[in-house]
Amino acid sequence: MTVFCFLWTPLFYLFWRSLHDESALTGGTWALFVGTIVAFFRFFLGSFVNPGGFGFSRFVSACIDVVALPAALPFIVCIVFSALRIVSAQANFANYAFLWLIPVAAVRALGWSAQRDPILLIGVPVLWTAIVAGMGFFIRYIQNGWGWVVIPAILGTAILPLTAAAAYWALFAHYTLAGLVLLILCTVPMGISLVQAFLENRR
Repeated sequence: MTVFCFLWTPLFYLFWRSLHDESALTGGTWALFVGTIVAFFRFFLGSFVNPGGFGFSRFVSACIDVVALPAALPFIVCIVFSALRIVSAQANFANYAFLWLIPVAAVRALGWSAQRDPILLIGVPVLWTAIVAGMGFFIRYIQNGWGWVVIPAILGTAILPLTAAAAYWALFAHYTLAGLVLLILCTVPMGISLVQAFLENRR
């Protein structure tokens, strides 16, 4: 499970880039550098929220410490970098986020290895992937400004990380069916994005 947590993100990123054949992302080195700094900072600092048991504090911890914010933070930084013209405003933000998460996943794998918890070592990397690919899918529509689609895309960008955190909380609290349903919902935008990329590459 530790190996899965360590390798899933870089391997999925390579698969993602094989379908999305854009030119190399300007600022990719920054993504790895800043992601590494953040990963080690979080490792030594510990959790921001005391997760407690199975209640609301556990969900807040999932949002801030475990699932939602770790995957969404690179998008926030990439938006700031695009405003500063470090990366292009039309860049593929998902590529940036995947590169950012490679050192994050490696450091978290080391920190979580002793717990041997499949939810952390397998479920969380998959949820990170779903958040990054899904937010990248929605942001593509926002960037292109495709009329009425922009509003649901903005809502999707905001709701997806919270849904992923809820999936983690449900699985942790042993609401297995609800957790699996939420997990599947989280992967829908990612699945659509992958299918779209595959079809576009066949043209």
